[in-house]
Amino acid sequence: MAVETKAPKPTKRKLHTPLWWRRYGWPVARHLIVPAVCVLVLFIGMTAGYVFLGKQPFSEVWKLETWKHMFDLIFKEL
Repeated sequence: MAVETKAPKPTKRKLHTPLWWRRYGWPVARHLIVPAVCVLVLFIGMTAGYVFLGKQPFSEVWKLETWKHMFDLIFKEL
């Protein structure tokens, strides 16, 4: 007589992320990530333009007076 052994049933893997994260967290994060990346790219572009194209020292990039001066040059009245 052969003894019949049952193989264990394959179990379905559950997602480890909680339901609230999939429902609310990711859409909120997605709406915050896009503007944050846009602001980051804007600062990188301004820095690269000021240092490499304008041939100015990097130490002046983060001074507020530099950007006020550039704003005044761009929007001055003719």
